[in-house]
Amino acid sequence: MHNRRHAQTGQRVTIDKHRWWRDAVIYQVYVRSFLDSTGDGIGDLAGVRAGLPYLKKLGVDGVWLSPFYPSPQHDHGYDVADYCDVDPVFGDLSEFDLLMTDARRLGIKVLLDVVPNHCSEEHPWFREALAAAPGSEARARFHFADGRGPDGSEPPNNWHSMFGGPAWSRVTEQDGTPGQWYLHMFTTEQPDLNWRNPEVGAHFDHALRFWLDRGVDGFRIDVAAGLYKHPDLPDSPDPEADARTRDSVNPLAWNQPEVHDVWRHWRSVCEEYTARDGQERLLVGEVSVPTAREHALYVRHDELHQAFFFDLLSAPWNADAFRKVISHAMQDIAGTGSTVTWVLNNHDQVRTVTRYGELGTEGSGLGAARARAAALLMLALPGAAYIYQGEELGLPEVVDLPDDVLTDPIFRRTGSRARIRDGCRVPLPWSGHASPFGFTSGAESAKPWLPQPAYFAEYATDRALADTHSFWHLYRDGLQLRAGLPQLGEGALRWLDTQPGVLAFVRGDGLVCAVNFGTAPTPAPVSGTPLLSSGPCAPGVLPGSTAAWWISDCTNP
Repeated sequence: MHNRRHAQTGQRVTIDKHRWWRDAVIYQVYVRSFLDSTGDGIGDLAGVRAGLPYLKKLGVDGVWLSPFYPSPQHDHGYDVADYCDVDPVFGDLSEFDLLMTDARRLGIKVLLDVVPNHCSEEHPWFREALAAAPGSEARARFHFADGRGPDGSEPPNNWHSMFGGPAWSRVTEQDGTPGQWYLHMFTTEQPDLNWRNPEVGAHFDHALRFWLDRGVDGFRIDVAAGLYKHPDLPDSPDPEADARTRDSVNPLAWNQPEVHDVWRHWRSVCEEYTARDGQERLLVGEVSVPTAREHALYVRHDELHQAFFFDLLSAPWNADAFRKVISHAMQDIAGTGSTVTWVLNNHDQVRTVTRYGELGTEGSGLGAARARAAALLMLALPGAAYIYQGEELGLPEVVDLPDDVLTDPIFRRTGSRARIRDGCRVPLPWSGHASPFGFTSGAESAKPWLPQPAYFAEYATDRALADTHSFWHLYRDGLQLRAGLPQLGEGALRWLDTQPGVLAFVRGDGLVCAVNFGTAPTPAPVSGTPLLSSGPCAPGVLPGSTAAWWISDCTNP
């Protein structure tokens, strides 16, 4: 147990440290774009370690590190060749251990990104499978199948990859003849593992324990609704749905019932380590399923602790839409005993400043105002929150990267810029007035792996810290106030009556949050000066595209 001071009364409130994840704020570090310590233009673990004091000052509870394992980087580390080592481009295990030591000293939790649905074509298992014969034990670790048609020249089924194109690739056998096909729901370089083979589960048991023994506090699980495919691999009624939506839509490839057994087992592994020192290890899943009710099945008491709730991220800037997704999450997910895991940005999505700006008529200024308001809303909601690096700086999406620098495999496979993810992955600006903006320790002429636009100077960290009206200070102030409120993880909320276009709720601890989704001022739901607001806010008035917090004596929900 430890104590926090209540933001209103100043009294100490007892919090269960074992359940730290229930109201944690985790900062997502996209390692290759965070901070480069070597001058090669690619961020690394030493850069993450150097940035930990910055994150401590911001006030986050932990970090989630994108994959840094050995990989050919066809999908920037989500094609893993070895789950128990560090790619030399990011450092080595010694550097990782130093990072863990510094994180523990600063009281920052560390989560690793684990990728169990697929591996790299350079993983030793897949190389062995290519060298083996059809029907071999080596191929049974993946989804190898004979093709259709008289000469086997057609894929085994009609599924399409999430990243465009067929989900099957044909191999050349050792005798030089066209052979079987293997399944890859993402790129050809990412063969899907066959979780019906017990060797696969044992392989990941070893990987989990390897990193837990090095002190990590948990795992973010990539494609957590994946792993199992329908055992018969039948045709899909809508084979292009995954690529069209870039979501896990194919019911034959995702969200199979057997996947829940995996999460029960992984939860038991984490509980072993929790029992040793009382510090709970966290499993948070990337779960993309159609409804909040299906989402809730992944966070039952013996499965994942949490799963990202993406409906808030995908909701249009509209009070009714936000209220609907928040209500469903609070009813279906929080009802399991877990807490909702809120997110507005990540490494796969257009940043909020740009996403919300596109919906208005006033350009990026309106997008920035809405992004600030959404941030305060997210931080006020009961549960946990995940912040994507650069979100706290108000970074916009870089939408005009030239074709010749794009690295996203979606672009390589489809030639389309419509859904590319490079724009939210441009390296962070830290200082100065020209690229590389302090991102790399090399010479001024050093080039980050993706080019930074000149306007990034306006968002550099040193400038943000010096400007008390910046996005950074809004996030820092919100996190500080949040840390003094006792019911973030456990509290319910009650909606308040408001003007059209305004969303307002009160939590059990008396925190009121209101958001004006319109552009015209409206009466505030609470009198008095707000504790915190996303923009200038006079007593009794809530300006357009603004959120604010108050402590109220409203009746508890």
